[in-house]
Amino acid sequence: MIKRTTIIEIITLLNIILFLYTGISKILDYSVFKDQLADSPIVRFAAKPVATLLPTIEFIVVILLTIPRWRLKGLYISLALMITFTAYIIAMFIVSPEMPCSCGGLIAELSWPQHLAFNCFFILLNSWAIILYQKNKKEKAKEFSDVGGYRELIA
Repeated sequence: MIKRTTIIEIITLLNIILFLYTGISKILDYSVFKDQLADSPIVRFAAKPVATLLPTIEFIVVILLTIPRWRLKGLYISLALMITFTAYIIAMFIVSPEMPCSCGGLIAELSWPQHLAFNCFFILLNSWAIILYQKNKKEKAKEFSDVGGYRELIA
């Protein structure tokens, strides 16, 4: 049986790869990325700041996920980003189904329904990792108090 920590590490690694890849893709094709956002009926009004902030946020998420102490925060932010991206995809699918995706790289080649499935998969993975992470945290706290560590600290 695979340990919880191994599953968390695998999901974290997948998120690191995803956000690093998409952030780099957006920067390498920055003008295309910015132009696609400017053409979007949903984010047209804020295309420039979004084009700058989004890759930056993706790189910050990678840093958070890389540092064990901040990993849970990174997983929460990854989850929030994926939910936000999914809401954007749903809105784009409704408002402008012919618009190309501005995600960058290979992910931009997905159709809107494929993209939706991809994002939902990552939402499920991130949710699972957060649940497993919290279970591990509770078990470690329980083990600590069972050994008398807590009682010794407050005595």
